[in-house]
Amino acid sequence: MSCLVILAALALLMYAAYRGHSVILFAPVAALGAVLLTDPSLVAPMFTGLFMDKMVGFLKLYFPVFLLGAVFGKVIELSGFSKSIVAAVVRIAGPQHAILAIVAVCALLTYGGVSLFVVVFAVYPFAAELFRESGLPKRLIPATVALGAFTFTMDALPGTPQIQNIIPIPFFKTNAYAAPWLGSIGAVFILITGVLYLRWRGGLAIAAGEGYGADLKQEPEPFAHDRLANPWVALLPLVLVGILNKVFTIYIPRLYGETHSFVPAVIGKAAPVTQEIAKVAAIWAVEGALFGGILMVLACAWKPVTARFAEGSKAAISGALLASMNTASEYGFGAVIAGLPGFLVVANALKSVPHPLVNEAITVTSLAGITGSASGGLGIALAAMGDTFAQNAHAAGIPLEVVHRIAAMASGGMDTLPHNGAVITLLTVTGLTHRQAYGDIFVITCLKTLAVLVVIVTYHLTGLA
Repeated sequence: MSCLVILAALALLMYAAYRGHSVILFAPVAALGAVLLTDPSLVAPMFTGLFMDKMVGFLKLYFPVFLLGAVFGKVIELSGFSKSIVAAVVRIAGPQHAILAIVAVCALLTYGGVSLFVVVFAVYPFAAELFRESGLPKRLIPATVALGAFTFTMDALPGTPQIQNIIPIPFFKTNAYAAPWLGSIGAVFILITGVLYLRWRGGLAIAAGEGYGADLKQEPEPFAHDRLANPWVALLPLVLVGILNKVFTIYIPRLYGETHSFVPAVIGKAAPVTQEIAKVAAIWAVEGALFGGILMVLACAWKPVTARFAEGSKAAISGALLASMNTASEYGFGAVIAGLPGFLVVANALKSVPHPLVNEAITVTSLAGITGSASGGLGIALAAMGDTFAQNAHAAGIPLEVVHRIAAMASGGMDTLPHNGAVITLLTVTGLTHRQAYGDIFVITCLKTLAVLVVIVTYHLTGLA
C-alpha cells in the first residue's frame, strides 16, 4: 500500500505538469497527499520541516544562478549577439545543420562547467533565431537543448564537471575521468542517435510546411538595429563565461580555504557565520562567470542593450523567479517522497535485480525518476546502496570506475519525466507546454536510458573501461 501511495503521488504530479498546471502548486499537494495517506499526523511537520526546508535551501543556493543566467540570456538577445551568431552559422553551415549547431553550443557550455539551468537561458535566444531562420518548428527547441545539455555532457563524457559526474567519486574512490572509453562510447551513441532523430523530426515538419510557428510565447525581442556585431565579438561573452567559470572554480578554494568565517557588524554579541567553501565554490564560480559575461556584453554593445534594458530585465527576472520556484518545488517534492516508508520499499525491491551493473542502473534511474532529479536520485541511491554496489562489483570482478560511470549515466535517464525541474524550467523559458514539446524530450530521455544498456553490453563484450 505504501508503495502505491508514492506511485499515485508521482502520477498526480506528472499528470498536472503535462496538463499545464503549476508545479509550484501541485508539488506540495501531491507530496502532502502522499503523507496524508501514510500518516496524517506528519502532514504539517513534513511540510514545514522537509518540503519547505528543501525548497528554501534550493533557492538559497541557486536563485542567484537562475537570475544571472536569465539576465545574461536577455542581454545576449538585446545586444543582437544571438542574431549575429545565428546569421554566421546559417551562412557557413547552412540551415540544415541548425539542430547540430545548437546541440554543439549546449555541449560546449555544459562540458565547460556552466550549469545546465544557465545554458537554457543563455542558448534559447540563439536557438529561437536559428530555428526561425531555418524554418524549423519552435516545439523542437526544448528537445534539442535537452540533447546538448541534459545528456552526454552531463554525465557520460569523461571529465565533465557537472554534479552528476562528481557525486559518485567519494563512494567509489574514483575521479571525474572514470571509465573514459565507456563514457565516450555512450556519449557518441547518444549524440548520433539524438541528432538523427531530431533531424528526422525537423525534416517531417519542413515537408509538412509547419514553419517556426505563430502566436508563440516568450519570444526573444527582434534586434532593432540594422548593423550586426561581428560574430567573433558576439562569441566573446560565451567564451568568457566558460573561461571564468574554470578560473574561479580553481582559485576560489585557494583564496578562501576550506572554511571562511566572519562576524556580522551588529550591536551586541553575534556568533560568527561560517561558510564551508567546498559546498559553494562551484556556485560562486558560475555566478562570477555570468556576471563577467554580462559586463562583457555591456562593454561590447552598450547602446542597444541599455536602450531596452529596463523592460528586458523585468522579463528576465520574472522568468528566473518562475523557473527557480518550479525547480525548488520539485526538490521539496522529492525530499518528502524519499522520506516515506513506501520509498524504502521501492529501494529494497530494486535490490533483487541480480546483475551488478544492471541492478545499479535500474536502481539509480528509477529513484531519479521518482524524485524528478538526476542528482537527487543518484545521491539517495548511493547513500543507501553505494557499499552494496561496490561489493557486488568487486565479487563480479568489475572495476569501480565502471560502476561510477554506469551510476552517473543512469542518473540522467528517466530523471527527465514530466515533473523534472530542469524540464519544467526549459519549457517555461521557451514559452512552450508539455503537450507541445515534451514528446520529443521523452524520446531523447529514452535514448539516454538505452545508452546505459549499450555501455553495459560494450563492457561485457570488450572489457573496455
